[in-house]
Formats: sequence, structure tokens, C-alpha cells
Amino acid sequence: MRTSRPWRTLVCGVIAATGIALGTGTAQAVPIGQTMNGKMTYYNDRGYGACGTPIDATSQDLVAVSAAWWTSPNPNNDPLCAGVKVQVTYNGRTITVPVRDKCPSCASTHIDLSQAAFRKLVPAGTDMVPRVTWKFVR
Repeated sequence: MRTSRPWRTLVCGVIAATGIALGTGTAQAVPIGQTMNGKMTYYNDRGYGACGTPIDATSQDLVAVSAAWWTSPNPNNDPLCAGVKVQVTYNGRTITVPVRDKCPSCASTHIDLSQAAFRKLVPAGTDMVPRVTWKFVR
């Protein structure tokens, strides 16, 4: 039995839309205010961050968070880029920095601070902190 072309087009469209939805379905809603414990590293990139704005991680305070938290196919339009910050506490010090970038290799509880922000918490010579407390804030 032959199916009509419009029917096949509709079925293919539904399959494609489902695939797109499932592809973005791994992202998690941002739990504002929920304390997390995870790993902290730093980076020193310059250029454009995932939010579409120029960044200089050597001199600006900012953070890249795991791809697990990004929900929009276009990261420039992601809710994370609309005023969400990360408050980090380590060794009795607390800083709050804006989310401006995505860390593709980070697990959901791993944050990648800019070098400038990292140095406000950790002395030179340390590249990674295995356990840090942090949370998303507005």
C-alpha cells in the first residue's frame, strides 16, 4: 500500500521534531539557590563566550558552567545568559560571578571560573579544587 506524500512529510516532520526535543531534553532546569558541591577549575580564554558577549577570562570575573545546565539550542538566548550568576564559597571566602560561558567537558557540579575569579579564592600554583560549594543565584 502506498502512502501519500503529505502523510510521509507529516510523519518525517514529527520524527524530526521529536529528535530535536529529545536532543535538548538532557538539559536540566537551573536550580536557583540550591547548594551544590563539586569541582572547581579555571580557564583563561579570550573571545566570545557562549552568551555571545566578548570575554577575557584572564581579567574578568565570570564562570563557565556545564553544558548540562544549558537549555536553548542557541546558547546566546539561554536563560543562563539573562542575569544568572554563580555564588562560590571556598576556604571561608565567597564570590559571585556572572554565567558567561559553557564548559563542554564539565560535569553538572563542576564549575570553570575565569582565572581572575579563581585567583580571588585560590592562590597561584593551584589549578583545581576538588571540592567547592556553589549555587546559582539571581
